[in-house]
Amino acid sequence: MPHCVPAHGRFIVTTRISLQEAQTKLPELIHHLHEGAEVVITEDSQPVARLLPAVGAGPRKPPRPGTLRGTVLYMAPDFDAPLDDFEEYME
Repeated sequence: MPHCVPAHGRFIVTTRISLQEAQTKLPELIHHLHEGAEVVITEDSQPVARLLPAVGAGPRKPPRPGTLRGTVLYMAPDFDAPLDDFEEYME
């Protein structure tokens, strides 16, 4: 049965399930994981593993133009100058 556990100023939904039951329901357990949820897998009523959603799982927002503005600390003055080794390819 799921229950809420306070952790770091927020609540985590925790479900406890036996190892035998987890083996038969693993695809279903993974499919229902979401941010702020975890499944504690037990053996002989003792926790042996935790199943957590992957960090950053879910749809990503596309990057916005300009979000890295000001992050380049140094760029050589000849950064975009042709390399001497490639002169023959530039002709």
